[in-house]
Amino acid sequence: MQRLQVLLPRGLRSGGSAPPLAWPPGPRSRRPPRAPPAGPGPRPGLRLRLSPCSRPLRQPAAAGPDAPPSRPSTMERPGSGGINSSESENVSRKNEMSEEFEASTVDSLINMPFATIDIKDDYAITDVPQIRLKRNIENEQIKNDQIKKKKRQKDYQPNYFLSIPITNKEIIGGIKILQNAIIQQDKRLAKAMVSDGSFHITLLVMQLLNEDEVNIGINALLELKPCIEEILQGKHLTLPFQGIDTFGNQVGFVKLAEGDHIIPLLEIAETAKKTFQEKGILAGESRSFKPHLTFMKLSKAPWLRKNGVKKIDPELYEKFISHKFGEELCSRIDLCSMLKKKQSDGYYHCESSIVIGLLERLFRRGKV
Repeated sequence: MQRLQVLLPRGLRSGGSAPPLAWPPGPRSRRPPRAPPAGPGPRPGLRLRLSPCSRPLRQPAAAGPDAPPSRPSTMERPGSGGINSSESENVSRKNEMSEEFEASTVDSLINMPFATIDIKDDYAITDVPQIRLKRNIENEQIKNDQIKKKKRQKDYQPNYFLSIPITNKEIIGGIKILQNAIIQQDKRLAKAMVSDGSFHITLLVMQLLNEDEVNIGINALLELKPCIEEILQGKHLTLPFQGIDTFGNQVGFVKLAEGDHIIPLLEIAETAKKTFQEKGILAGESRSFKPHLTFMKLSKAPWLRKNGVKKIDPELYEKFISHKFGEELCSRIDLCSMLKKKQSDGYYHCESSIVIGLLERLFRRGKV
């Protein structure tokens, strides 16, 4: 083992050479207290630069007659354990007291009522990335729903409607006379005529794509009934028909005569539209509601256009311009399909119906 000898300045030397300093130091152990160095102090003007880890040498008190012989001063390498026994005991005791204090503090905290509380939960601190992720998912869902809704509106093609059936035989008979008069003038138009079992007033058109939506439509119709009764206020709704008109010379219909019945009928139509739309059903048309009774449509026979029939000539029905066809007592509203097979009497496939007006009161009294 190599030994490192350190020479002290002449002022620190005391007879004889200093004992060699062993390096590296051996295992740490407690050492007996070291006697202060004897002899004169450092030479004036000379500074001894000590390591931060080394403690300065204590100046001894005046040496008594019984003082042990002095030992030469030596420098020790930092970290070699240059601490006396009393200081070492003080440090050890402080460490033990610190450990005991920490242990007792932890034990006391564990026993306190808030020791098991999760600060994150107590102060509602949440994970920001999770919140953002959730918001992004919700926004994406809303965006997708809006896209689907716009696409559905773009592809909106009504296939169901609310119908007020025409059952008055006087009205039905008058329309058949009108149809025959037109056919006599142009037999090609026979295929454009509406069958007598299908006469009705369309109250509202809508799109129902599956059975679930049909069931929603049925529920909406049932919810509509008390609203209609409130509108009618116990009165019956009579619809008089008089005169002929067309939509763009493509659809021929019998007009609804003017009168007090128009206001409640329009109100019923508007309430029906609102009720169905609130259920999430696409319903209604861009044009305003105009009640009418259709008796012919050129679209029923597309080949007519190829054969030169592009419009309904007003001369075909001029004799019926002011004809009175009769009055219909409105007693029922049906949810009908435009596409499903018609019933045996020629009327549309009916999913559900509600009874209203005078007939409803008769049902309640048991007279019908």
